[in-house]
Amino acid sequence: MSESSPSAPVGVILAVDPDRFAEVVEALRRAGLTVTGEQPVLGTLSGTVAEDRIPALEAVDGVDSVDRERSIRLSPPDSPIQ
Repeated sequence: MSESSPSAPVGVILAVDPDRFAEVVEALRRAGLTVTGEQPVLGTLSGTVAEDRIPALEAVDGVDSVDRERSIRLSPPDSPIQ
């Protein structure tokens, strides 16, 4: 029998209930989120989590959405293709 390897961490951005921000963030930490940034007034935060733990984050009461971070690379301004 083989052990399954833990899934790689991914960056996520979450929208949560701003009126319960601290409570929801603590529940997200217990669910496996490593918080990297908080914007309590906006009700958003960012962090990293194992890919297979995303459903656990989505299930936390007070979470409105969980989105994976995306990187976009732009060409330099003097590049021939824009």
